[in-house]
Amino acid sequence: MGRILIVDDTMFMRTLVKNILFSGGHDVVGEAEDGVQAVEMYQKLKPDLVTMDVVMPRMNGIEALKSIRAADPKARVIMCTAVGQEQMVKLAIKNGAKGYIVKPFQAPKVVEEVNNVLNP
Repeated sequence: MGRILIVDDTMFMRTLVKNILFSGGHDVVGEAEDGVQAVEMYQKLKPDLVTMDVVMPRMNGIEALKSIRAADPKARVIMCTAVGQEQMVKLAIKNGAKGYIVKPFQAPKVVEEVNNVLNP
């Protein structure tokens, strides 16, 4: 079981991911709706893992990933992307993301990716 911070600019997606993670036995310790909040909450909560949307207002997921990894090089972040955002995924992995999940989410794949990153 991991302590997870969910970052997405839409409440619906945060709720969906939270429900999937709860069903997989994980603990959601916080939710952020943009990259700025994500960086602040990461520093405060020190989660085991972050699920990070790529496209968000104020600060996008790639910039938030860079900020979090600069403060904590061991941070584990999984990017959440829409189909067709392969370039963003490559950029995220290059900047330290540990994995990615593609929207629309399939619960078993989300739980599997989270488990793989938490227990390499």
